[in-house]
Amino acid sequence: CLSSPECLCWSFLRDGKPCRATELTSGIDYGAVEEAYATLLQSRTPLAIVNAQGELTDSTLTDVVAASFEQLFRGAVVPAFGAGAPHRFEPLRVFMLVLLWPGLMEPEHHNTIFKKLCSGMNCLSQEQRETLQEWLREVKAPMLRDAIVAFQQFITIYVNEYRCIDDHVASATKVLGILWRSNRDSKRVCYKEFYNDAINELVDFTEDFSRWKDTQRCSFSFCAHPFVLDPGTKSKLLQLDANNQMRSQIRGALFRSIFGGNECPYLILRVRRENLIRDTLLQISALHNQQEDLKKPLKVIFKGEEGIDEGGVQKEFFQLIVRQMFDLNYGMFTYDEESHCFWFSATALENAREFNLIGKVFGLAIYNSVILDVHFPMVVYRKLMGCKPTLEDLRDCNPQLARGLQMMLEFDGDVEETFARTFVVSYEEYGTVKTHPLKPGGDDMPVTNQNRHEYVELYIQYLLEDSISLQFSAFAEGFHEVCGGPALRMFIPEELELLICGNPSLDFLALEEVASTEDGYTRDHPVIVNFWKVVHAMTLEEKKRLLFFCTGSDRSPIRGLGSMTFIISRNGPDSDRLPTAHTCFNHLLLPEYRDLETLRRCLMTAINNSEGFGLM
Repeated sequence: CLSSPECLCWSFLRDGKPCRATELTSGIDYGAVEEAYATLLQSRTPLAIVNAQGELTDSTLTDVVAASFEQLFRGAVVPAFGAGAPHRFEPLRVFMLVLLWPGLMEPEHHNTIFKKLCSGMNCLSQEQRETLQEWLREVKAPMLRDAIVAFQQFITIYVNEYRCIDDHVASATKVLGILWRSNRDSKRVCYKEFYNDAINELVDFTEDFSRWKDTQRCSFSFCAHPFVLDPGTKSKLLQLDANNQMRSQIRGALFRSIFGGNECPYLILRVRRENLIRDTLLQISALHNQQEDLKKPLKVIFKGEEGIDEGGVQKEFFQLIVRQMFDLNYGMFTYDEESHCFWFSATALENAREFNLIGKVFGLAIYNSVILDVHFPMVVYRKLMGCKPTLEDLRDCNPQLARGLQMMLEFDGDVEETFARTFVVSYEEYGTVKTHPLKPGGDDMPVTNQNRHEYVELYIQYLLEDSISLQFSAFAEGFHEVCGGPALRMFIPEELELLICGNPSLDFLALEEVASTEDGYTRDHPVIVNFWKVVHAMTLEEKKRLLFFCTGSDRSPIRGLGSMTFIISRNGPDSDRLPTAHTCFNHLLLPEYRDLETLRRCLMTAINNSEGFGLM
C-alpha cells in the first residue's frame, strides 16, 4: 500500500478509523507512524521481493519502503484541487508521511526521494503549504527534530562538499522554512538547530545580500530565509548595510559641501560628562535632517578631554549614558529584584523625548557596532520585533505576579470566592494607590472560573502594553529610526538581545587563544604567561573591568571573545608605570614587569581607574 498514494493517504489514521483531513488537523496518528518507522529501521532481515521488472531480489523492509516512496513521486502525488474542492486535504498526508520518514537522512536517497519530495512540496499552492505547516504543529519534538536534521544534512553536503548552491539547495531551504514557521511559536525545537554552519561559513554574503536587495535579479537568497543564519552572520549583514548607508551619507555630505554647503560627513556629539543626557538630547533634537544625519558615522567628543574618537571614546560614551538613563533616581525605569530586569516606568508620562533618545542610543550603538550593558526582559525585544506579549513574557519581568496569575488559571475551586478579584488593576503612583478598570464596568465585574482567562489576558495587555504605550512607542520610534529596515527584520527577539547586549559568556580562555603579541613579546614570554595567570584568577567583575579597560566595553561580541582581535604589546622595560590601552583597536600596552606580583598590582590599579580620556 505504500506505493499507492490513495492507500497511503488513508493509512496510520487515529483510532484506525477513516476521518477527513482539514486545514487544522491531518487525522494522522503520529505515534503509530513513529512506531512503524522504528520497526522498519530495526528490521535488517533480507526478504525475497519481486521488483518492478518481475525479478526476485533480496531486500530489507527499509529498501521496500524507499522503493515505494520513490514510486510515489514518479507521478503526480497531489492532484491539482481547486481552492474550494471538497476533500482536497487528504492527498497532503502523503507529504507528511514521507517528510517524517527517517530514511531521508541517508545520502543514498538524496538524488531520488529527497529531491523529488522538495520539488513536490515547492509546487504546492500557498494554501497547501500553510496546511502542512499547521499539521506539523501536531508532530512531537523528536520527529520534528529528525526532519530538520535530514534537511540540514542535505543542505550541508551540497554547500560544503560540492560548493554548490543550486536549485536543489534552494528547494530544500524553502521546505525547511515550512518546518521553521511551524516550530516558531511552539518552540518544540530550539531555534539554534535551524542554523546551518556550512551556509554561515562558506556563502559569500556580500553577494547574497546584494542579490537579495535587488528584487529584479533575486531568484534565491539565503537572506530571504534568515532562520538558517546565525547571529554572527546576521550582525555582519546588518553592519554591511550600515556601512553602505554611512558611505552614502559621507558622499552626499561631501558632494553638498562642494556646492557651497558646510556639512560635516560625521555625526559629532560634543558632551560634558556631568550633563551627558541633556547635552546628547539637545544635539540630537537639533539635527537639521535628523534621520539622514543619524546614518552618518558617529564621533564623540568629551569636552575638556583630549581623546580622539577612533572608536574607544564612543564606547565609553554609550556605557556612561546607558548607566545614567537606567539610574532609578532618573525615574524612567523600574527594577525588579527577582528578575534583575528594568522595565518602563508607567508614571514617566512626560519623558517621551528621553525615551525616544534611549531608542536612538540603542539604534546608534547597533549602527556603530557598540554593545551595551542593559538588562531588559525578553519582552522588550519581542515588542520591538512586533510580537504580542504573553504570560511567559510577564514571567521574565515580574515573576511574582506571573506566578499569582498562573495560580489563578490553574486553581481547582471557586475562583470568585477564593481570590475576590474584579476586573481592575491596582498600582502605586507617587505614594498613592490607584486603580484602573481593565474593561468598562470592570470595578463591579468579579473574576470567576468562566472569565479568568479573559482577566489574565487583559491584565497582561495593560501591564506590558497599555500602561507604557507612550513610553515604549517613543522608544521604539527612536530605535527604528536609526537602524530599522530589512536587515534588522532578519533577527528574532533572542538574536536582537545578543546584538544589543553582546554574548553573556566571557570566555577568557578563548580570548587567550586568539590574542596576538607585538614589540618583543611572544606567547611564551614570562610577562605574557604571568598576564594570563592574573587574568584567569580574576573574579567575573574584575574580568569585566579588564575588558572595559582594553576594549571600551565590558561586554563580549555577539560571537564571543574568541571572535575578537586582541593585541598585547611590550611598552618599555620594567617600571612602576601602569598599563595603558588603545580601546579603539583592542590593544593593551604592557610594560615588561619583573614579576607576577608587580604585574598584578599595576594591572588591577589600571583597570579600577579606567574612565576618562585626559592625557597623562
